[in-house]
Amino acid sequence: MILHCGSRSVDLSTPQVMGVLNVTPDSFYDGGRLYGASSLVLEKAIRAAEEMHSAGAAFIDIGGESTRPGAAAIGEQEECDRVLPVVEALAERLDVVLSVDTSTAKVMMEAASLGAGLINDVRSLERDGALDAAIATQLPVCLMHMLGNPKTMQENPAYRDVVSEVDGYLRQRVETVQGAARRLGVGPPQLLLDPGFGFGKTDEHNLALLRDLYRLSDRGFPLLVGVSRKSMIGRLLNREPEQRLAGSLALAFIAVQNGANILRVHDVVETADVIRILNAVRYGDHIHGA
Repeated sequence: MILHCGSRSVDLSTPQVMGVLNVTPDSFYDGGRLYGASSLVLEKAIRAAEEMHSAGAAFIDIGGESTRPGAAAIGEQEECDRVLPVVEALAERLDVVLSVDTSTAKVMMEAASLGAGLINDVRSLERDGALDAAIATQLPVCLMHMLGNPKTMQENPAYRDVVSEVDGYLRQRVETVQGAARRLGVGPPQLLLDPGFGFGKTDEHNLALLRDLYRLSDRGFPLLVGVSRKSMIGRLLNREPEQRLAGSLALAFIAVQNGANILRVHDVVETADVIRILNAVRYGDHIHGA
């Protein structure tokens, strides 16, 4: 399973790691660490991306709008100002796929022109203009399920059958994207699916999705999973975000066992080690030099 990301390709026949690079002031775990317009902040972002790439990240996911529970949307220009300089700088320096974590059409188009290789949209291309913009880039797109929006999504989310409803929504979005591509007279983009852990779900919903993740992988699209440092781990283990590494790695292992192709994480070194151990058990890969 090869994902073609602009000038680069990634083999998803074995699980891959996506490192999180937030350039926001208010993300739940690392908000503010790489936020600002100064050259010093940009250099810090470049160093962080270089470290993640060296540690084994096949993707760097750059986000300029916090999507934590309760987060408010930001303006288009502000998001561009946060994200685009980082995309441009990293595209010139690193041989890695740059993903843009955005729902904004202008950010998609301009990031693609600067060298981004993947669009990762928590709103599944439902924001005005995003559908046509994403198709026009001809980059792969990750479609995610979210109940409501970041500001309201955790206000008593309810499902009759969370796995079936998430699956149905993602199937409908796949059909919409493919239909829009036909309307525009171009080939459909490669698609990835993300069940959206923590996005309009209780802990019980998240655990049910994780247990039955294989039902989503049966659709034939690569699965991207983000469970790193999330509040569910804090509630299950009574841990603050900086104490959630062990819980994150346990969930990452289960996700890969149940069909995840890409793990979106804050802790690249440790997650890459989990995958290397898993590959050694599954395929007999040598751990050293794997």
